[in-house]
Amino acid sequence: MIEIFTDGASSGNPGPGGYGVVLRSGNHYKELSAGYRKTTNNRMELMAVIKGLEALKSPNQEVVICSDSKYVIDAIEKRWVHSWLQKGFKDKKNKDLWMRYLELSKLHRIRFVWVRGHNGHPENERCDQLAVAASKQKDLLIDSVFEAEMNRVNLL
Repeated sequence: MIEIFTDGASSGNPGPGGYGVVLRSGNHYKELSAGYRKTTNNRMELMAVIKGLEALKSPNQEVVICSDSKYVIDAIEKRWVHSWLQKGFKDKKNKDLWMRYLELSKLHRIRFVWVRGHNGHPENERCDQLAVAASKQKDLLIDSVFEAEMNRVNLL
């Protein structure tokens, strides 16, 4: 079994943000993080899940994803994302990331566990540290899909 712990952060919504991921399986441990110059907390929460799954080297793994994001967990566990997909994500945000997640989810046996954020959970706290630190780096990445959407909306 592989455990993936995730968190996302943004300073402002939108604003600079980042994600943090801890992967653990037996004696194996890996941390991932990156920051973006303009994004949202929900995008970073979902990006953390995606990056954790993308880091897995072989398919058909039993994966437990621990997240403090009700947005991500409820959308998946309550199957909202499947309803959004059927409706073409009409009036829903983060279609690009949800589509990435849905493709990755076909590769593994995934179970989600909600953890209360900022409540002393060691791996969740570490993911938060990684996400916040990533959001404060110089030379942040560009979330081109999000920024293009923001520009499109602002032009209307």
